[in-house]
Amino acid sequence: MSKLDKIEELQNILKDDPSNFQIRRQLAVLLLDTGFAEESLQHFLYLSQIFKEDSGIFYNLGIVYEKLKEYKKAEEAYLKAIEYSPEEVDAAYNLGLVYIELKEYDKAIYFFNRVLETDEKDSNSYFNIGIANFKKGDLIEAMDNFQRTVDLNDDDIYAHFYIGNIYKEFGDNDSAADEFRKVLAISPDYSWAYYNLGVIDYEAGNIQGALENLENTIDLNPKDVDAYKIYIKIIAKTGDFQTANDLVKTALKNCGANGDLFYIYAQIKKHLKDYDAYANYLNKALENNDTLSVAPKIVKNELDKFLAQ
Repeated sequence: MSKLDKIEELQNILKDDPSNFQIRRQLAVLLLDTGFAEESLQHFLYLSQIFKEDSGIFYNLGIVYEKLKEYKKAEEAYLKAIEYSPEEVDAAYNLGLVYIELKEYDKAIYFFNRVLETDEKDSNSYFNIGIANFKKGDLIEAMDNFQRTVDLNDDDIYAHFYIGNIYKEFGDNDSAADEFRKVLAISPDYSWAYYNLGVIDYEAGNIQGALENLENTIDLNPKDVDAYKIYIKIIAKTGDFQTANDLVKTALKNCGANGDLFYIYAQIKKHLKDYDAYANYLNKALENNDTLSVAPKIVKNELDKFLAQ
């Protein structure tokens, strides 16, 4: 029997016997499992009014609210689950995730530490403490917890990835590159690792390495606008403006309107002596200034100077 058929079966039972709470709970869990969060919510809310100190019901309510991105309500539900069953750590772990979403990082760290009091080898809790510290800007503490994560689970690509980013932030590009290569050894399709290797190569003047890594990035994630921007700049610096022109068109098609891409496009059109297009794309860059890295005032001055000629 498929899950949808099972849902229909349980719904029919409830029609005949609305007070069958066991069936209602089973239906609520199945609806949640199959992506019907709103429908699941109604059943768990109903049950929470009947079984007012049932930690399992409030735990599942928390999960539903998380899926619906109603994080304050998820917080309330998980706190009740913990109140009624303090020894259960699943609600504490999920509450930590909710606090990260709410940007209450110290509270998140507190609840992940509660999980670690029960299971000191829970690598996921160390990872999430690392995330909370990373978002707080405490990179030393973040590094320590990401390292504890990989000490327990060396296949955690996300921990290696964050370690790589922290090394890069500290200026240790060699160690950063080693971590990004570890990511790719575990998950060869992780485009962001290729992107970061491309940036490191580009900054080091290894243009061939940068091109290869950026090509891999774009192949795996055709919407990576930052990879396109660096890749196009490299091609333009070689003087191959026609190829750069074609790449910008592809980038705009895949990534949508972007101020930086329009500004780069304008410079390429200028080199190709297509001055009408040059002015047009400077205007488009200004129209999309929320994604423009160059100060709009500079772009406007450039446009005004050209139009005054």
